[in-house]
Amino acid sequence: MLYLILLHEAPGGSVHRAAARPEHLARLEALRDAGRLVLAGPLPAVDDADPGPAGFLGSAIVAEFTDLDAAREWAEADPYRANGVTADVSVFPFRQVLP
Repeated sequence: MLYLILLHEAPGGSVHRAAARPEHLARLEALRDAGRLVLAGPLPAVDDADPGPAGFLGSAIVAEFTDLDAAREWAEADPYRANGVTADVSVFPFRQVLP
């Protein structure tokens, strides 16, 4: 089943984002290579692709996992979580309708 993962940015988390990003992307690329990733990307804090000093509100990921617990476990182990970028995580079952 698909799950929507929201990684909520920690206050001041943006200063840690660049250092943790390579590990974060490597995990996403592993999901992609396994055919389990639908989409992933950051949530700019302002209406601009490059939010500059406004930073990000967090990140969104839609991917396939065996169950909700597996999705939560994967999300909690994200390098953004371990490195202070992400304050908390929300995980929801997701039913893709389009495309």
